[in-house]
Amino acid sequence: QVQLVESGGGLVQAGGSLRLSCAASGRTFTSYTMGWFRQAPGKEREFVAAIRWSNSRTLYADSVKGRFTISRDNAKNTVYLQMNSLKPEDTAVYYCAAAPHWGIGESYEYDYWGQGTQVTVSS
Repeated sequence: QVQLVESGGGLVQAGGSLRLSCAASGRTFTSYTMGWFRQAPGKEREFVAAIRWSNSRTLYADSVKGRFTISRDNAKNTVYLQMNSLKPEDTAVYYCAAAPHWGIGESYEYDYWGQGTQVTVSS
């Protein structure tokens, strides 16, 4: 059974940092793309960042470029999202997801999803 378990969310002041983790289990993900999405209250889920497990190719939404960094640890089967210079508009539930192929950052490309972790940035 595939499981994606996010952790690391919380409350932080604007300008602060958080690191989210996504622990993956239940299958081999070496050929997969791992992504982070977020959904704010009253808004649609949006793409944040993605990384190709095999070659570390990355993709970022324009809104987080230069502030967020996605990475992975093969030994721990874990993907990270380092979030710096956080803004109140980054407040959302952040979801980890896995897709069988490299794509363009659309949610329909992803087969597996975690339960999400709340990130709240206060002004």
